[in-house]
Amino acid sequence: GKVPVLVDDGFAIWDTLAIAEYLAEHFPDKQLWPADARARARARSVCAEMHSGFTALRNHCPMNIEASLPEIGRLVWRDKPAVRADMARLGGLWSELLAAQPAGALLFGAFSIADAYFAPVCMRIKTYELPLPADLLAYVDRVCALPGVKAWIDDALAEHDFVDFDEPYRLGR
Repeated sequence: GKVPVLVDDGFAIWDTLAIAEYLAEHFPDKQLWPADARARARARSVCAEMHSGFTALRNHCPMNIEASLPEIGRLVWRDKPAVRADMARLGGLWSELLAAQPAGALLFGAFSIADAYFAPVCMRIKTYELPLPADLLAYVDRVCALPGVKAWIDDALAEHDFVDFDEPYRLGR
C-alpha cells in the first residue's frame, strides 16, 4: 500500500498529487509550481498524466535505483510495444516542454513538481538504458543531479534490501 507522509500534527497524506499540493501551499516561497497560470495548469496536467499513465513502462521496468539492467531494457524494448508507446509519448511531451525553455533548463524552467514527478521515470530510463535522444538524456541527467533527487539516489544506493518478488533477476529467473 501507500506509505503516508505525516506532517507536524500527525495529519497523514498518501497520494502524491495531494502531497505536492500540500507542500506547494505550505511552502509558497519554494515556488514548486510555475508562477505563470498557464504554465502552472500545464505542469499540473503533465503531473496528472504521470500520476495515472505510463503503466506499461511502470509494469515492465520496475523501479530499482541500484540495478543496472540494460539487457532487460533491450528485451522490454524489443518485446513490449506498449513500453515503446509510453516512451514515445514521454519523449514527445518532454521535447515540447523543453523546447520552450532555455538550454539546460528543466521542464518549466526552474525546478518544479513536474520534474519531481518524472524523477522515478528518469531512474527507470537509466536502470534499463531505454533509448532517448541525447537532449532528453541530458534532461534525465539534470533531474538526477538535483539535490533532492541526488539524496534519494544516494540513500537508495546505501540500502541493500533484497525483495525477491520485486527483483527476480537476482534469482536468475
